[in-house]
Amino acid sequence: MSGVLLAGPAVRAVAARAAHVTMLCAPRGASAAALLPHVDEVLVWEAPWSSARPPTVQEADVEGLVGRMRDAAYDAALVVAPAEQSPLPLALLLRMAHVPRIGAPLTEPPGSLVDVPHRRVPGRHDVEAALDTAAALGFPPGAGDDGRLRVLPAPDTTALTGNGPYVVLHPGAAAHARAWDAGRAAEAVVLLADAGHRVVVTGGPRETALTRKVSGDTAVDLGGRTDLRTLSGVLRAADVVVAGDPGPAHLAAACATPVVSVGSPGGSAERRSPYGVPAVLLGGQEAPVPATGRSAPDEALPDDVLRAVQKLMKESR
Repeated sequence: MSGVLLAGPAVRAVAARAAHVTMLCAPRGASAAALLPHVDEVLVWEAPWSSARPPTVQEADVEGLVGRMRDAAYDAALVVAPAEQSPLPLALLLRMAHVPRIGAPLTEPPGSLVDVPHRRVPGRHDVEAALDTAAALGFPPGAGDDGRLRVLPAPDTTALTGNGPYVVLHPGAAAHARAWDAGRAAEAVVLLADAGHRVVVTGGPRETALTRKVSGDTAVDLGGRTDLRTLSGVLRAADVVVAGDPGPAHLAAACATPVVSVGSPGGSAERRSPYGVPAVLLGGQEAPVPATGRSAPDEALPDDVLRAVQKLMKESR
């Protein structure tokens, strides 16, 4: 989900000069792709190289994907990839699909696979790197586009959250190592409530036990009660969002809501921090996600979270 949301500004740049935009993404990013403005079609495919449990080449039906892209007769393709992932495997498939013009960020020789290889500036945020590559391919941002993250208008979720201002705490994560410790999250809920903040705890269908524990008798528990579009409404109406998972953090940024990030953003904090909104980064932001799946020992403390929330709220007044 994170990569899809971070690609949003580059997608808008392409859409400003293209009649039809198709976004290719993994199944876990499809719902986020559907929330991006100016995406006309979402092509869902699980690549054999880009997930924790990748399918085999046969399971991924590479030939089927190439055939679908060939039939669609795309005029150009922009490959958006984080610095740690090579865009060349996908560029090869696009070339096999007879896409005549391909642009991609590269740190390696492209051979004949990429027509517009754009060398990424070290330390450049993933959002800006994607915009740089789009511009090099002939798709600069549209007039008046500020380049920030954006999603389609969110629904009114007052019926879920109740009336009045609130802070969202999203303790879970798709990768267990990025989840915030449940005990510390529960303590943060109490501290926030004691400081006068109403707290709403969010989580996916598989995180209901976690959100119940974190909410206790203090917070509104929305675990398992929101899809991604509804979650965007909950995040948009919040004063601040506290999240360990980069997905909800980036979704909050796309909703123009300040973010307290309490875990690894899934890469360099410089490149993948919440973009375009006031944010405070806590814990081991530069540390890689531990291979053991355990939480980082220097993760955020509840007192730090309270101070960060109060700082962002004060600055937004």
